Amino acid sequence: MKTRNAKPETAAQWLPHLFIRPIIRQHFRLFALAQVCLALSSAMPTTSNGSQAPSGNPTAESDMTPPADGKWLPTGNLHTARDIHTATLLPNGLVLVAGGLNSRSVESRSAELYDPATGTWTATGSLNEGRFYYPATLLPNGKVLVEGGDGLSGERASAELYDPATGTWTLTGSLNVARQLHSATLLPDGEVLVAGGFDSNNLITGSVELYDPATGVWTLGNSLRVARFTHTATLLRNGKVLVAGGFGGSGTLASSELYDPTTGTWTDTGSLNTPRVTYTATMLRDGKVLVAGGINSDETISTTELYDPRSGTWTTTGSLNTARYAHTATLLRNGMVLLAGGLGLQGTTSSAELYDPVSRSWTATGDLNTARSQHTATLLPNGVVLVAGGLENSFTGLRSAELFKQR
Repeated sequence: MKTRNAKPETAAQWLPHLFIRPIIRQHFRLFALAQVCLALSSAMPTTSNGSQAPSGNPTAESDMTPPADGKWLPTGNLHTARDIHTATLLPNGLVLVAGGLNSRSVESRSAELYDPATGTWTATGSLNEGRFYYPATLLPNGKVLVEGGDGLSGERASAELYDPATGTWTLTGSLNVARQLHSATLLPDGEVLVAGGFDSNNLITGSVELYDPATGVWTLGNSLRVARFTHTATLLRNGKVLVAGGFGGSGTLASSELYDPTTGTWTDTGSLNTPRVTYTATMLRDGKVLVAGGINSDETISTTELYDPRSGTWTTTGSLNTARYAHTATLLRNGMVLLAGGLGLQGTTSSAELYDPVSRSWTATGDLNTARSQHTATLLPNGVVLVAGGLENSFTGLRSAELFKQR
């Protein structure tokens, strides 16, 4: 196995890996990213579209009955334990989970589909290249785009498309800059905006690229004003993209900036009250953006903030009951936001809480059955939230999945 031994040049560049890498696996060294062989596909019966037999053996209750309000109910297990993967709700109502790291800390090529009607997972076509630390974007044509991430040979430039009609992945145009820990945002015109990340030269990049689904080509755009990675990017109602926080050359960032697709330019906007990284950003029904938790240097954060696009400013709102990072945040159909799992002061947490935008406060709700971080959370068409995979407290990958319902 090959490893890259390049080390950061400044103390600031060490900081994010003091808390990001330990989330993944204990044996990950700082900037010596794991270089491992691709996982072999498990031998299972396949269907004509490359999918495999269902897995999980859900109980009759999980098949037929949604969870009680404010409660978590186990559902079928993933075929492959994984974390740092992606999960995408497809137009047909199934959930596509792909990539990540498996239980052996091997980058995974495997992908699988969750059917809410049966509570089971079915393996589908594998990625052409295993990858983790990458985003997935549902395109207007119903296909799913993934690009970049980390892999066997370091940061990836490749990109591929998943076609739900065939259950297969096809390579598309490659990024101009190989990167991981970047953001990807679907723009109103159907193009995908990729921004920032950590590149193959072990540098924090501010480079920006646009993907055109019609041509399958990536075009370089105007760079971010501040190079950053592990930031968030949120499409606002006015069509602009808000990029906030993350980690840059000066350390954990509070700065925010806006991308205007009509001009292709970035402008500064209000800064976060608290610099943060590995946090969540969720657009609320009123168009404001809620950010919650994360880390500031070595401090786990309980504060949350709201961004108002009209004023371009951030305002503090109610604090979390449990400080955490590497969690998930999901906007529910009732307008509340569900935060689940993550890493807190006592390690991996099973706690979950709800944000009420009316009272601007957080209330504890039912705990997950299994404490987890680096998992995914997906709002299903029936209003139930599916949580899948992640890492437990011993940094072991999880196959388990759970469902949550709130009125």
